[in-house]
Amino acid sequence: MKLYQVDAFTSSLFGGNPAAVVPLDGWLDDCLLQNIALENNLSETAFIVPDEQGYALRWFTPTVEVDLCGHATLAAAWVVFNALGFPGERVRFSSASGPLFVSRDGNRLTLDFPARPGTPILDRQPLEAALGIQIATALQARDTLVLLDSAEQVSNFQPDLHAIAQLDTFAVMITAPGDDCDFVSRFFAPAKGVPEDPVTGSAHCTLVPFWAERLGKTQLHARQVSARGGELFCALNGDRVSLSGDACCYLKGELLL
Repeated sequence: MKLYQVDAFTSSLFGGNPAAVVPLDGWLDDCLLQNIALENNLSETAFIVPDEQGYALRWFTPTVEVDLCGHATLAAAWVVFNALGFPGERVRFSSASGPLFVSRDGNRLTLDFPARPGTPILDRQPLEAALGIQIATALQARDTLVLLDSAEQVSNFQPDLHAIAQLDTFAVMITAPGDDCDFVSRFFAPAKGVPEDPVTGSAHCTLVPFWAERLGKTQLHARQVSARGGELFCALNGDRVSLSGDACCYLKGELLL
């Protein structure tokens, strides 16, 4: 089996979010898929299998399978277009979140994902206790969105990962207006094997509707200000979100199983 490691949402190596991509002829046992993801020890390993309309796609963190992952989908599309010889300009992935499409324009790849707008959280006390800050605005979708005052506050935030892992949510994202972009964010999912994710496409399915409404615009420029950092060019299209970015392949290898 071939394995590719691709840095997603970056135009240069050692930035963005690394994901492993493993093309398969057919599905392996779920336990083996999870063990491969654990051995890779990246925030996400994507497995793809050809189907009648393109590829079936599944994503695993080192500890669990997830229902949606943006950066690993971008990485999978890079592999399909650049390593597997896919002839078209738009590939369809069948997934647990329905059909997902990725198109290419030169080196730039664009994800077409479902929007996941959040609903207001009325009892913010557990969040405030876990994060150690007062919170005026918080929303819940699959992940919890917490609005902070400034990009500097997001960058300087020191998470208590143990406390965050105890919250009844998949992950917590913090966000604020950007200084050189529309908004910034960081994303923490310690209970799912991802202490801090460098760049999180699925989080922007909630961030983009939030900021589109708040800023009164549907075209948004975002940065995820993790240590590696990443850049996304986003658009809200009704109940869909477009997320565009670059990707670079770092590694090609073989699994010896």
